Amino acid sequence: MDETWTLSELVAEAATRLAALPPPKNGQVRAVPDDRTIRYYATIGLLDRPAAMRGRTALYSARHLAQVVAIKRMQSAGKSLADVQTVWASLDDVTLSRMSGVELPVKRATRKDFWKREAIDSAAAAPTPAPVVTPVTRIAPPQATPVELRIELAPGTYLTVEVPDGVSLTSADVRAVRAAAARLVTELANRGLIAHVLGTLEEKP
Repeated sequence: MDETWTLSELVAEAATRLAALPPPKNGQVRAVPDDRTIRYYATIGLLDRPAAMRGRTALYSARHLAQVVAIKRMQSAGKSLADVQTVWASLDDVTLSRMSGVELPVKRATRKDFWKREAIDSAAAAPTPAPVVTPVTRIAPPQATPVELRIELAPGTYLTVEVPDGVSLTSADVRAVRAAAARLVTELANRGLIAHVLGTLEEKP
């Protein structure tokens, strides 16, 4: 089992580690924590639970020592405990060891850590899928709806013409169409397909 200390021993060990540090900038911050201060750190979540118990005596590990020294170093740099609390959850053993100068034992990887690492590596190695490009469908502008116009060429004979909506025929247009269709009407009458027309189509109103 790694070396452990009682609370009073932890205080003495922290004092030894802090002895070489420069005095804190804030004169109200004690350079060396006492038993009460370390208990307070535990109360506000800056100190882990004891590593073990010997009867009713709590035992503390190298990680606890690193936490105490790191807190005091941050305070010596002018940080308040509130400042320390904001970054505390993100500090891992490597960072704590670097900040405090306390060597922490390397944790042995567990099966759970192995599969977690495998999942992270697999996710990192997985190729990024190509973005899906949705073709843009161009919508043609609406076309004008054609309208059917009927022109009477002869009694019972009509010419149906599809023209765009909004277009109208004038009297001159109707006369011109009837004149152009005169030969067709005559041919239909000669073949007995329609009744003979008296006069000319141009004269029909």
